[in-house]
Amino acid sequence: MNRFENRHFLMLQGPHGPFFHQLGAMLRQAGATVWRVGFNRGDEVFWFDSASYLRFDAPPEEWVGYLRALIAEKGITDLVLYGDTRPIHAQAVEVAKAMGLCVHVFEEGYVRPYWVTYERGGSNGHSRLMEMSVAQMRTALAQSEIEFPDAPPRWGDMRHHVFYGALYHFFVMLRPGPYRRFRPHRDITVFQEFRLWLRRLLLMPLHMLERRRATRRIRNGGFPYHLVLLQLEHDSSFRMHSPFASQTEFIDLVMENFAKGAPPHHHLVFKAHPLEDGRAPIRDTIRKAARAHGLASRVHFVRGGKLAGLLAQARSAVTVNSTAAQQALWRGLPLKSLGRAIFDKPEFTSAQPLEAFFASPARPDSRAYRDYRHYLLETSQVPGGFYSAKGRRALLRQVVDMMLAAEDPYDALVAGNAAPRQQLQVVR
Repeated sequence: MNRFENRHFLMLQGPHGPFFHQLGAMLRQAGATVWRVGFNRGDEVFWFDSASYLRFDAPPEEWVGYLRALIAEKGITDLVLYGDTRPIHAQAVEVAKAMGLCVHVFEEGYVRPYWVTYERGGSNGHSRLMEMSVAQMRTALAQSEIEFPDAPPRWGDMRHHVFYGALYHFFVMLRPGPYRRFRPHRDITVFQEFRLWLRRLLLMPLHMLERRRATRRIRNGGFPYHLVLLQLEHDSSFRMHSPFASQTEFIDLVMENFAKGAPPHHHLVFKAHPLEDGRAPIRDTIRKAARAHGLASRVHFVRGGKLAGLLAQARSAVTVNSTAAQQALWRGLPLKSLGRAIFDKPEFTSAQPLEAFFASPARPDSRAYRDYRHYLLETSQVPGGFYSAKGRRALLRQVVDMMLAAEDPYDALVAGNAAPRQQLQVVR
């Protein structure tokens, strides 16, 4: 008897591209049964096993009833999804927990760029990490003596990410077929989403040149500066786990407190998210706020790109809850977080009011952060990526066994059953 034949996985929406299909195929090889619910043509195109594909084409209000019936009919034991806040996923997690299923949640890596996040029950603001102290993590780490290398300062598969995002939305837009009732979890139409992804893909070379010029001006300017790590306004972490309704509110608050607290020779640098696509008028918002607060000559904007070069000379970093903030902590920079975040621990994020932070930012406890980061790399952070073939191969080598294990990554470490870790080496 195969010990996994009683495991029945139901997969919902995954990252753009073929990762979920490959994950399902390997779970089947292990002996489990796998089903996939698709909500649009993009979901269907990237799932290459029609026998296990289940099309949901009913009105959204029928989703919960459909899911409950499907779980009972197929004997589902495990629910798998990417991100837990979009409406269909949030409802599915609630149903699954009520029916006693194991909920597997994938997310972008909390430690970027060569890792992805795998947790059970929830991610980001719903993660078990939110309730864990550094002391608890240190106790768990007594089970491990592995040392890990520094995270490389570049995103491993950005071009693949943008390509699959554009292709996915192309299929959703071009051939809706029986999915005419599908409504995206964003506030814009599928056509608008596709156009933004395509524009981003086509303008990548131009944006790269613009980014280099802006970065060069800042690095050669000779002034002290504070770095603001922007996020996507439509990102679930920003929308669901922050006090801000828009980036405009966040930008204005940062400008106001910088004008009041920072020494007059200090500058402020806003760094856009690498996937910023222009749906929010970030650049114009920054310009208007800078003029309003008398900071026009002291504020700079950098469109996406690499973060390491800017962090190397920054005095501090400010964010809502971007995981990019962990690169600042790794370098020992003072950090102010204004939203709910898994890294918002008193040992290494500042409790100062924002005005006081800009005046004299308190440094983090770097030893505590290194222990925290070590804990993540021993538990929920899995080497690999969703979008490039190389990244998917690395990820699948480990994550399938983690999904089939009886314990989640955090409990497994405490019990001394943590999954074996591959030493990650950066080839230069």
